[in-house]
Formats: sequence, structure tokens, C-alpha cells
Amino acid sequence: MIKSEFGQGLDATIKRVFPFLFWGRIHPNWMSLGGVIVSGAATWAFAEGAFRPAAFLVLFGGFFDLVDGVMARHQGRSSAFGAFLDSSLDRLVDVALLLGILMHYARLDEFAWAWLAGLALASTVMVSYTKARAESIVPGFKGGLLERAERILILVAGALFGLMPLALAVIAAGSTFTAGQRIWLAHQAMVGLPSEPGDLEAPVGVPTPEERDG
Repeated sequence: MIKSEFGQGLDATIKRVFPFLFWGRIHPNWMSLGGVIVSGAATWAFAEGAFRPAAFLVLFGGFFDLVDGVMARHQGRSSAFGAFLDSSLDRLVDVALLLGILMHYARLDEFAWAWLAGLALASTVMVSYTKARAESIVPGFKGGLLERAERILILVAGALFGLMPLALAVIAAGSTFTAGQRIWLAHQAMVGLPSEPGDLEAPVGVPTPEERDG
């Protein structure tokens, strides 16, 4: 939802605020990988219970993820593989961050919160998977209340303000709802579509730009 509201003028804004990113020819894929490294540090910080430093690292990692696509378009390097790589790394980061939080609570024997983090992780994966699977059958499939940007902001807010259990509950509930919403939307879009049994087992296609937001 956030990306759809503010994404229209995003390229121009980033070029205006961070012009130095476009002076050289840094490959956008390296920016994507840099974001994963920073997010890996955030995962470690979460696991160690350093929630506030982790929150700032998540935001810093998100900056890399925000600008890599803009740089690719600016350099004329947009590609199917770049979109695939970026989407795949986003999923890795999503899982890693929640796994770090789960490990933190498990180490403290706070198993209720650890289970809640696990539920948030599983439902987050389902949000992304339902969209990716639907798009392999219905190109351009859209819809869903709680996408990646919203989940990241909720996680950061929970870490900064000491409300992590509440943030996990919101992510778990919102992601579960969103996954169910996408299943329903996929059903509506696929009713009446001719298909062979083997077609439904076809590999998921290359992610579209919209899929990056999970």
C-alpha cells in the first residue's frame, strides 16, 4: 500500500536527495547485496536483544533496497534477473530478521513471544508466496493489505519503542489476513480460467517489479 501511494515520484525524489549515488557506475546488484549484509547485522543485533540498534540497521538496509531499482533504471541496467535477485534477497531478509527475534526470545525462555515471532515469520512467507504463485497464473496480480514496507515499518516501530510483542502480533495477524485476502483474490481471478493439471505445478515465473514489495 505504501509503495503504491508514494512510488510514483520515488525515482525523482531519490535522485534529488541522493545525487551522489548516480555519479558513478556502481552496479545495482551490489547495492542489493549490500542491503543484505546490513540486514544480516540487524539480525544479529535482534538475536542479541539490541533492538534499537537493530531498528536503525533495518532502516539502513532498507535504504539499499530502496535505491537499487532506481539506480538500475537510471543506468539502463533493469533486467529480469535483477528483479528476481532483489525479490529473492527481500525474502531472505524478511525471514532472517524475524528469525533473529525468535532466537532472542527463545534464549530468554520467553517461548510465548518466540512462538509469536515464528507465526509472524510463517505468515510473512505466505504473504509473499501467495502473490508470487498467483502471478505465475494471473500476470499482473495485485492486492493485499499488509505488504513488505508496512511490515518493516511495524517491526522498526516495535523495536524502537519497546513494543516488539505488539509489533509481532500486528505483523502475524495482518500477514495472515493478507495471505487469506490474496487467496480469495486469486480465486476470483482464476475462476473460469482453462488449465491443465500440469499447468498448476509449473515453476513460478520471474518476479515482476510489483512482487518485490511482498
